[in-house]
Amino acid sequence: VMCIEIMGNKAGWLTLYSGIAGGADIILIPEHPYDIDKVAAAVEKRAKAGKNFSILAVAEGAISREEAAMSKKDFKAARAAMPYPSISYRLADELQKITSQEIRVTIPGHFQRGGAPCAADRLLCTRLGVAAAELIREGKFGNMVAVQNDRIVPVPLKEVAGRLKTVPVDGELVHAARELGLCMGD
Repeated sequence: VMCIEIMGNKAGWLTLYSGIAGGADIILIPEHPYDIDKVAAAVEKRAKAGKNFSILAVAEGAISREEAAMSKKDFKAARAAMPYPSISYRLADELQKITSQEIRVTIPGHFQRGGAPCAADRLLCTRLGVAAAELIREGKFGNMVAVQNDRIVPVPLKEVAGRLKTVPVDGELVHAARELGLCMGD
């Protein structure tokens, strides 16, 4: 069982996208507190079906149902006292005890931001750059450029600055992951 920890302390976008695209069997993100027994059941179900591996995509900010029920202060104290270097190591230890399977943890960290851009990356950056330059030329400062409905649009910074955009619990990607049969830990 491979447990890959992906950046995402407060929001699970990267983990959700990379888990779906990378073929993960289980995706754990901060927006969906996980039940360790349900995660273990998903791993065991795959093993019983003859699949000799499982891939877990785990956001660094993934939390258990027990942690989600804690006050912010108690949660911080619990995480500070956690004897593991990260949530993935704790999860691996818990899963190993429940399933008796070998669990390997990989944390690519900021290394995962590397790599050569593909054609789609270059095209997106060009579109965003052109739109940003046009806003500057037009004197429309205080905006960022964004993709909405496949169109590049200006968005006032006051609408987005200091706000965290989390994965909607009933969003399209979560629905797609569930339809693919992926376990979200709940």
